[in-house]
Amino acid sequence: MPENLLERLRQELWRSIDPAWPMWRRSLLRLAQLLAAVGRELSRGELSMRAMSLVYTTLLSLVPLLALSFSVLKALGVHNSMEPVLLRVLAPLGDKAGEITETVIGFVENVRVGVLGSLGIAMLFYTAISMLQKVEGSFNRIWRIERSRPLAQRFGEYMSVLIVGPVLVFSAVGVTASASSNAILVHLSHIEPLGTIIHFAARFVPYLLVIAAFTFMYSFVPNTRVRLLPALGGGVLSGLLWESASLAFAEFATTVPSYNAVYSSFAILLFLLIWLYVGWLILLVGCQLAFLLQYPNYVRPSPTGSFVGNRTREHLALQIMGIIAHRFASGEPPLPVSELANETGERPEAVYSVVDRLLAARVLVEVESPWMGLLPARDLDALPLSDIIETVRSDRADEPDTQEHQPIQGPVRREIRHYEAAIREALGDRTIRDLVTRRRD
Repeated sequence: MPENLLERLRQELWRSIDPAWPMWRRSLLRLAQLLAAVGRELSRGELSMRAMSLVYTTLLSLVPLLALSFSVLKALGVHNSMEPVLLRVLAPLGDKAGEITETVIGFVENVRVGVLGSLGIAMLFYTAISMLQKVEGSFNRIWRIERSRPLAQRFGEYMSVLIVGPVLVFSAVGVTASASSNAILVHLSHIEPLGTIIHFAARFVPYLLVIAAFTFMYSFVPNTRVRLLPALGGGVLSGLLWESASLAFAEFATTVPSYNAVYSSFAILLFLLIWLYVGWLILLVGCQLAFLLQYPNYVRPSPTGSFVGNRTREHLALQIMGIIAHRFASGEPPLPVSELANETGERPEAVYSVVDRLLAARVLVEVESPWMGLLPARDLDALPLSDIIETVRSDRADEPDTQEHQPIQGPVRREIRHYEAAIREALGDRTIRDLVTRRRD
C-alpha cells in the first residue's frame, strides 16, 4: 500500500502542466518539481562530497585568504572591520564564535607578508587562489561545464575577487552598521509607523545582503553566462537556507553540552567543521537550483541520464555550425563554447561532446578573444554538411576510413557503407554556407 501511494504521488508530481490550470496551481506544481529535482541531485551524494572537499580546502586556505584581505584592508585603513564580519559568519557557533574569531585573527596578524620572500608570497597567493579554483570547479560540475577559464583570465578574475571582494564586503557591512546608528534613523524610529517599517527593514537587511552575495557568486563563478533570474532564484534559496540554518545551528550548539563533555577542547573544531560543511552545502544547493531554473529540461528525471544519441549529435552539430558560421559571416565576435548551450537550448554535456568532436576533426578552431571563442576552421564553402554529419557520427572522426580501423567487416560493413553513401547523396554538395543563407532568409 505505501508503495502504491508513493507511485501515485510521483505520477502527480511529474504530470504535465495544463495551461488551463489556474496560475497558483501551475506555479505550485513547478515549485514542487524544482524542489524534487534539487532533492534528487542532493540524494546522489555528489554535492555532499564536493562540500566536504571544500571544507578541507577552506581549512588550508582560510588564513592565507584572510591575510591577503587583511593586507588590502589595512592599506585602506579599515582592517578593524574584519573581526565583526567573522563574528557574523561564525555566529551560529554560539559562544564559541568569539573564541574561534580571536584565534583566526591572531593567526592573520602574525602573518608577516614582508618577510615571506618571493617564494613565500607566491605560496600564499596559490593557497588563497586554490579555494576559488575549487569553488569554480564545483560550480562548473553542477553546470555540466567541462572546461575552466583560460589561465590568464582565471588569474586576473581571481585576483580581482581577492583584492576588490573584501573591500566591497566590508564596505557593505560598514554602511549597514553606520545606518543602524545614524541619528536621523534613530529619531525616525520613534515615530510610528516609520519605527515599525525601520524595524522590519533592519531585520531583512541581513537576508538581502546574503542573497545578494549568493546571487553574485552564481552569476560570476561558473564559466558560462548565467541569466539574472536563475541566479537570483538560487540566491534566494541559499539566503533563506543560510539564515534558517544559522538559527538552527546556533540553537543546536547551545543546547547540546554533551559534545563538550565528550570532545573537550576539540568540540570547537568539531562545530567549526560541521558549520563549514553546512555552509558549503547550502552554496552548492543554491547553485543547483540556479542551473535547473536556467535549464528546465533537467527538472524531469531522464530515463537515459546523460546519454547523447547519434541523431541528437547530428542535429546539434548542424545547429552549432549554423550559429557559429552566421556570427562569422555577420562579423560578430567569436562565440565561446560555454554560450552554445544557452543558444541551442540543449544539455551542456551534449554541446561539449559535439564541440570536442568538431575541434578534433579541425572543423572548428578556438581563438583567443575576451573568451576562448569558436570560429570555422575553413571557408564556409569548404565545409560540406555531409562531412559535419560524418564527423559527429564517428568515434574516431580524425582517423582515415581504412580497413584496419574498421571493427565491422563483411556484409554488415557493406550495408553501413550504402547507408552512409545515401546520406551523402541526400545532402549533395550543400555546405555550411547554405545554412547561413537560409538562416538569413
